[in-house]
Amino acid sequence: MRIYDPNQFTLQALKGTNIKLILGIPNGVLQSLTDPSAANDYVKTNIASYSPTVKFRYISVGNEVKPTDPEAQFVLPAMHNIYNALVSANLQTRIKVSTSVEPSLLGKSYPPSAGVFSEVASPYITPIIRFLTSIGAPLLANIYTYFSYIGDTKNINLDFALFTSPRIVVHDGSYRYQNLFDATLDSFYSALEKVGAANLDIVVSETGWPSAGGMAATVGNATVYYKNVIKHVKNGTPKRPGKPIETYLFAMFDENRKGPAETERHFGLFSPNKRLKYPIKFI
Repeated sequence: MRIYDPNQFTLQALKGTNIKLILGIPNGVLQSLTDPSAANDYVKTNIASYSPTVKFRYISVGNEVKPTDPEAQFVLPAMHNIYNALVSANLQTRIKVSTSVEPSLLGKSYPPSAGVFSEVASPYITPIIRFLTSIGAPLLANIYTYFSYIGDTKNINLDFALFTSPRIVVHDGSYRYQNLFDATLDSFYSALEKVGAANLDIVVSETGWPSAGGMAATVGNATVYYKNVIKHVKNGTPKRPGKPIETYLFAMFDENRKGPAETERHFGLFSPNKRLKYPIKFI
C-alpha cells in the first residue's frame, strides 16, 4: 500500500495489519527536512512511533519532483537526513529511503536500450542514484502507459499500452517488446546502466488506467489494464527476465476533487461508495 503523507488516522488503522507500506513525504515538506533535527523529529513522530506494528517498507522523499522544480534542490539533502534519522532509530535495515520519479526524466527512451537521463535531469538524478546505491535502496518510478499512449497516439497503439498486442512491437537487439510497460521500465534500467547503477532495482510505485474522463478512459480498458499488469509483473522485463516487478496500483479510490484533467478523478479501483469497479484478483 502507498500513502502520500503521514496521515495519523491511516497509520493508526494500519497497526497490526501486516500491510507493507510506502510512506510519502510531500514535496512541500522537503525544504524543512534539510534541517537534520527536523528530519529526526519527523521520523520519530511519523515512523518510529508506529514501527514495527506498521510495516513501513519505503519512505518516498518527494513525488515526481522535476529537476526544474524549486523543491529539486531539497530532495537529496532530505533523503540523507531521513536516512540518518532512521539509522539513529535503528530502522535503516527494515525501512528503505528513496524518491519517486517519472519518465520525463528520460531524455531518450526509444528503443529501450537507448534509455538515458536528459541533460537537464542528469545533474539532479545521478547523485540521488549514487546515494540509493550506497544504502541498498531501490529507485521508485511511476509508470503510466495511459499517459504515454494519449500523448503519442500516432506512434503508440492502444494494444501496446494495454498488454494486448498480438505481436512483437519493438525489436531492440536481442530484446523483444510486446507491451509499453516493459519498454518504459527497461528504458529506466538502461539509463541507470549509463550512470553506473546497473544493479539498482526499480519499484513501480504507481501505475494505473482511468475509467472515465478522456480518450480511451473506459471501464473496459481499465479492467484489461489492471488484469494484465497484475498478471504480467510476475515475469519481469526483457532486460530482467524472471525477476518479479514490485508494483503498486494507483489508486485505491476515485478522487472527485482531483484535477485539472477529468481523468485524474477516475483512477480508483474502488468507487467512493467502496464498491470495486473491476472484476480483478490479485492472486
